Amino acid sequence: MEIERKWMVKGWPVQDLPLIRQQSMRQGYLVPSSPTVRIREESPDDGETKYILCFKSHGLMARKEIEIEITKEKFDDLEDLIGLPLIPKIRREYRLPDGLVLEVNHVDEGAPTAFWYAEVEYPTVEAADAWKPEDAGLAGYLNDEVTKIPGQSMGAYWTATRLHHAENS
Repeated sequence: MEIERKWMVKGWPVQDLPLIRQQSMRQGYLVPSSPTVRIREESPDDGETKYILCFKSHGLMARKEIEIEITKEKFDDLEDLIGLPLIPKIRREYRLPDGLVLEVNHVDEGAPTAFWYAEVEYPTVEAADAWKPEDAGLAGYLNDEVTKIPGQSMGAYWTATRLHHAENS
């Protein structure tokens, strides 16, 4: 089960948070709506590239997620099947004072549709509901929460910027 909250942000956090890692990603969708079926290439700055096939159930804050590591060849085949440019992302993960992890993503850098968002994952729905950005010193940074707003997923972004663009071309 994936339990996370999401905020729209402007840039990397200015707070002095320990950086856990940074990675470049590319992701695309075979099915952008429920259930979501996504491929992702994850290339950490300090490690080996992984290729992931992911399935996500319906939901906004909590949903079932299944990730399967696949070969580069299978990833390339699925990317070819999609036939649209994948979404590039840069992700930085920061350790929060309470031990949770803040993931900040810069999506489609340089494109007119580029944006930033942040997520925090939680062990339970109750923990997610109880967590307050101000307790981590992030009230000013995490002030535009979109967790429970439909249409704020990366699948929706894919549909708007890749799928609809391809259909209208």
